[in-house]
Amino acid sequence: MSGKIKSRSAANSDSITGGVSCDERILRDCHQLYTDPDSGLIPVAESVGVKLLPPRKKITVLLMGNHSAGKSSFINWYVEEHIQRTGVAIETQGFSFVTSGRKRESLTGNATLHLYPHFKPLQEFKGVSEYLSTEICTSRQKRFSLVTFVDSPGLVDGDMKYPFDVDEVILWLGDLCDLILVFFDPMGQALCKRTLNIVESLNEKHGDRLRFYLSKADEAGGESDRQRVMMQIVQELCKRPGLNKCGFDMPTIYIPNPNKPSRCVNQIEEVCRTIEKTINQTVQNTLNSLERDCELIVEAVTDKLINDRQTTVENRHARCKSCFLTLLGFSVPLALMAFLLLGALSQDLLDAALGQEGTEALSLYLMPAVKIFQSLSVEQQLYGCAGLVLLSFLLLIIARFTFRTQPTLSTKQKRQLQEKLEYVQEVVKTKKKKLYEDYLRQSVSDHDMGL
Repeated sequence: MSGKIKSRSAANSDSITGGVSCDERILRDCHQLYTDPDSGLIPVAESVGVKLLPPRKKITVLLMGNHSAGKSSFINWYVEEHIQRTGVAIETQGFSFVTSGRKRESLTGNATLHLYPHFKPLQEFKGVSEYLSTEICTSRQKRFSLVTFVDSPGLVDGDMKYPFDVDEVILWLGDLCDLILVFFDPMGQALCKRTLNIVESLNEKHGDRLRFYLSKADEAGGESDRQRVMMQIVQELCKRPGLNKCGFDMPTIYIPNPNKPSRCVNQIEEVCRTIEKTINQTVQNTLNSLERDCELIVEAVTDKLINDRQTTVENRHARCKSCFLTLLGFSVPLALMAFLLLGALSQDLLDAALGQEGTEALSLYLMPAVKIFQSLSVEQQLYGCAGLVLLSFLLLIIARFTFRTQPTLSTKQKRQLQEKLEYVQEVVKTKKKKLYEDYLRQSVSDHDMGL
């Protein structure tokens, strides 16, 4: 990136503002601050050796559980459209991404990985790519515009063979997802060991992302039957050392059906509140990350300018030292020639060439050294001359190596760095502050914010 950095906005920002929630706009604007090709934080950071990752514009929610636990049915209920097929045989199920978009569309595995580049490492799991799909729908229900659901295959025990390592894929997805919803159904598969093993492994690293629900609670029979099923599940979970913790919560949920009323307490809205809370936390984390990344860039640019100034000073000292050694190296043979001329020329010739005063001054400074040199034997004089010549060469060689300097920034490069510094401090940080105020204004009044 060269030249002055300009603050730009999306060309269609005005057209897409309508109907967009504040949180959605904040995440979108933050993502654009990173990815803008001309003035985004990512190219700015790369120019000073800092690598940044753009924030995602949506949260990712992974749904897992045993076969027929109601994961797909929950997604259909949340978006209020029949997107996911329900009751499909386990042999044909894979990982399905459900997200909002401009039109209804179904994507295959290859298109899915192009749509979600951060999920491209899934290609490394043998057989997974063929069982990936994406369903895009236009629903604006609840907070779906800010959510991408990942519907995982139903888990079963026994000799069931999957076309890929489903356990490892779910564990890998757990690292990238913001929320993991685990559905236990009361119809005999709730204590699926495969599900419990994966949950235990996920809990080791992402216990704060896990949420447990008893799905299809209206099909568990009476209240006593539901309580018995929940106790069995909780007891089985608590047998696992990592899951044996206080405050264990497992709300009962089911898809409401006006044609089939039930007396069972339905806490499905609790799932929506959990998703909404995760969205709010993601917005805060994104804004905090934006501030930290700005500080990283400011620090990197400042360090680069300071290091350049230090290098310039060191180069100046190196040049001065080199000039001194070069002058000293040439002075030695010149002094030797002066000794030889002073000893070889007659007094009359010196007076004619230098004048009487010049001859007297030359004699005053050099005559003692000439007399000492003449007092030596011829062999000693040759050794002395050779030593002086060698000393001269050594001084010149040292001067050459001393003159080697480190590269420094050009005036244009320094100006560009200064512009980047000003852009981050004055434009991006100001934008971040406004976005934070917009986010807080949803919850508190201007008076509470001190505005």
